[in-house]
Amino acid sequence: MISLPPLNGLRAFDAAGRRLSFRAAADELGVTQGAVAQHVRHLEAELGVTLFDRVPKGLALTSAGRSYHQQVAAAFSALRQATSELRPEPNKVVISVTPSFASKWLIPNLPDFAAQHPDIDLRIMATESVSSFHSDGIDLAIRQGTPPFGAMLNADLLFQQDMVAVVAPSLVQSCARPITANDLAALPKIHDAHDLWPAALAELGIIDQARRGLRLSQTALAVDAALSGQGIALVSRFLVADDIAAGTLLEVAKLPNSKTHDFYLLSPRSSHRNSAIMAVVAWLKDAAGP
Repeated sequence: MISLPPLNGLRAFDAAGRRLSFRAAADELGVTQGAVAQHVRHLEAELGVTLFDRVPKGLALTSAGRSYHQQVAAAFSALRQATSELRPEPNKVVISVTPSFASKWLIPNLPDFAAQHPDIDLRIMATESVSSFHSDGIDLAIRQGTPPFGAMLNADLLFQQDMVAVVAPSLVQSCARPITANDLAALPKIHDAHDLWPAALAELGIIDQARRGLRLSQTALAVDAALSGQGIALVSRFLVADDIAAGTLLEVAKLPNSKTHDFYLLSPRSSHRNSAIMAVVAWLKDAAGP
C-alpha cells in the first residue's frame, strides 16, 4: 500500500490550490503564511513533483499540480460532506457576502435578525472573492450581477441598484441647493474598486474639475471617507440609507444606473433548504423591503 503524504501538507496544498495564494490559504487555515509555504514545499519534496509555479501575483498550478489538486480537493470535499452528514448542525447557516455589504448593511441589521431568530447560528464569510458553495460550506451568498447565474443556482433579487452621490454636509456648505453641475464637477471624488465615477460623469455630460481624488479598495471605505468629509462618493442607496436619514450624509445627485448590477441572493438549486436556511432567506427578503 502506498503511504500517504502528511495530512497537514495535503490540507495546505488543498487550500493554496483553491486560493492560489499562500497568504489567503494561511488565513483560511488559521496558520502563518510561512507554515503553508513550508508544508507545500515538503509535500513537493516527498512527491518529487513541482505543484506550483511561483508567479509575481501569487501562485499558478503546474499541469501535474492541477491534476493532483482536483483529486485532493474532491477527497477533502467528500470528507467534509461525510462529516457534515454524521454531525449535522441544523441551526447553522453560512452566508458569503462582500466586506462592504457586511459592514454597511448586514451587520447593522443583525440585531433585528437575532431578535427574531435567537436559535439560528448565522455565520458570515466576508470576502471579495466568489466562494464555493460546496468546498467552502456556503449555504447562501449575496452578490452583484445579472441573471442568469447558472442552471445550478437559485437567484432572488434583494436590491435593485440605485446609485446616489453622497457627501458630508460640511463639504457643501458653500454650494447652492441643490448643487449645480459645476459644484459636482469641482467636488473631490472618492473612487472605490467599481470605479463608476468616469462613466457616470460622462453620462451626465460633466467633466471632472476636482484637483484631487481618493482611491480606495472597498465601497465601505468610500462611505467612511465621505462621512469624514474627504469627498463625494458614488454608492448604492441602500448602503447609505441610514446615514442619509440621520443627516450625516447628503444625497446631492442621483446617477444613471445603466451599467450597474443589482444585488441577488444566491443558493444551490440542488441543496435541501432546511428550516434555518429558509428563515434566513425570508428575513433577508423582508429586511431588504419591496
